[in-house]
Amino acid sequence: MKLLHIDSSIREENSVTRSLSAELVKQWCKIYPDATVERLDLAIDAPNHFNNDSLGVKYGLQDKPTERQRVENAISEKLLTQFLATDVIVMGVPLYNFTVPTQLKAWIDRLAQPGRTFKYVDGAAVGLAGGKTIIVAMARGSIYSTTEIGQAKEHQETYLKVMFGFFGITDLRFVRAEGISVSPDAMRTGVKNGHAEVAALIAEEAKVLSWKERALAS
Repeated sequence: MKLLHIDSSIREENSVTRSLSAELVKQWCKIYPDATVERLDLAIDAPNHFNNDSLGVKYGLQDKPTERQRVENAISEKLLTQFLATDVIVMGVPLYNFTVPTQLKAWIDRLAQPGRTFKYVDGAAVGLAGGKTIIVAMARGSIYSTTEIGQAKEHQETYLKVMFGFFGITDLRFVRAEGISVSPDAMRTGVKNGHAEVAALIAEEAKVLSWKERALAS
């Protein structure tokens, strides 16, 4: 099993999502000790925002690409190859201005390639990157998940569901730490709830694995 651990928070030791994603990876590897972990920190090593030079991956490189176009295409190819080779992706994703960090979107823009992660059949989109598990550890300054107004304002979880669903990925799981900017008490509660959701997700995965192992042994 190949696991890709991604963080996108621009904060370091004070990042809630980094703490949650690290705990998820640690506990996941206890269940699957054979997992190999690869690291991608988009706050440190983010690709350039999508531009005209990097657009060639979507429409085919011109006959004589410029040096800049070759460099940008190589970056996209490296990130996409890494993504396609991965079985499980654990992501730390904070909410910035109601959506995901631009560094994370720049990464996703590189993955969206026709014939690689999606295609169109009779006018309908078909995802080509299914079979993966994606677990997203999210942090939010306010509380969005419990009301219709809050759910309408956030474009973090909804965006990721749409994009990875477009790629054909159906096993998409979320853990949430909410209200971390409301007050010190709310932050402690939000972080505690986030780690509780991590524990519940891991416990459920261990239960499913145990059931699969018993089924194979019978």
